[in-house]
This record gives sequence, structure tokens and C-alpha cells, in this order.
Amino acid sequence: MITALQRHLSTWLGRWPGVAPIDVVGSVARERPGWDGRVARVIGVRSPEGAVLSVPPRDEPAVTAALSTVDNWGELLARVPRLLGADGARVYSGIFRWCEAPADFPDAGAWVDPAEPWLPSWLRPFRSVLVATDPDSGEYLAGVGLKYHDPYGQEIAVGTAPQAQGRGLARALVAQAARRILDEGAVPTYQHDPANIASAHVAEASGFPDRGWRSSGMAG
Repeated sequence: MITALQRHLSTWLGRWPGVAPIDVVGSVARERPGWDGRVARVIGVRSPEGAVLSVPPRDEPAVTAALSTVDNWGELLARVPRLLGADGARVYSGIFRWCEAPADFPDAGAWVDPAEPWLPSWLRPFRSVLVATDPDSGEYLAGVGLKYHDPYGQEIAVGTAPQAQGRGLARALVAQAARRILDEGAVPTYQHDPANIASAHVAEASGFPDRGWRSSGMAG
């Protein structure tokens, strides 16, 4: 059976799973604006079984040819900026997680219009925003934004105001958002920097285990 995760990665990357241990795919999705209106020229996902690197179709031959001279995924990623004529760009890697069973926390927030003037600026680019506020003052405490990558996958981003940290709001909001995404028939995903221990704790607590999958991209 084809899962929502497979549908999402096939759409987002251009193919999933790969046809080789390291599979370079030329995808027109790498030439189109993403969830935030910006073009992501390089996106990669690596599982314990294999990896897919998605690049613009015009760059696929050069990146595929480089596979004959590299020994691993890390070496290939290091060469990608030059191969794409973007020497000043930075390749980054993250932990890639997805959720099948969100933690059973009570709902902690409400869905609001991202154009609300009282929201912090980082939430404005998202199409859907879930927010926890102080029940007395209405002050913003924590929020989640959903990145709509395609009809099959939505990525969760979360942030908590300094004065509200330590209350468990982030993990409750992430679990609440994951339940909604699953109800819509899509897969909830979550990515974070490997050094961000706080984000890792939120992911684990809300139902997004580390299965050994990694993500990559190019900035700049």
C-alpha cells in the first residue's frame, strides 16, 4: 500500500523511494516557488535504506555524473553548490521526522488568521496558524505554522515566547496540529537542526520519533 509519506515524498522530491542507494532526480518542483514563495533548488531526504536528492532538471546530469567520483551522501552534498553554479551557497542538514500517532495531549490552542496584527512576524508566511494565548490577557504564548508542501505532506514549525517556555505548550500544539493534518489525509512532518536539543525534545514528546532519517537543502 502506498502511504501518505510516500505520496508526499514522491511529489515533493520527484521520486520516492529512489532507484539507487543515492538517487539524483531532476524535478520541476525545484524550479517552482515553495510554501513560502521561494524556490528551493535542492532538497534531499535520506533514510537508512537510501537517499533521494532533488535538483532542477537542467542540473540533474551534472549532479548524477558526480556520483562516480564520490563515496557517500555527505561528499555529494558538499559538491552540490559548485555543480549548480552557486559557490557561495550553504548546504544544510537536519533531522527529518514524521508522525503516525500524535501524543494524547489536550488541545492547547486555536486556529487563527495568520494576518492577525498581534501575531509575531515569524508566523505570517504560513497558510495555517495554531496559537496558544493567555486566557486572561490574550497575550501570545506559543504558535505553530504549517508548511503546505503538497496535498500529501504538511511540515510543522513551532515557537514559544520566552515567558511561556517550560509549560509544555510547544509539544501540545505540535500534537494538536499533527492530529488535524492526519485527519485531512496527509502526513505531518517535522524538521530541525541536529544541534537543537529543545526542538528534538518537543518532537519526541509530541509523537515524532527519530527514525534515522535526515533532510538536506541549499541556502543562498
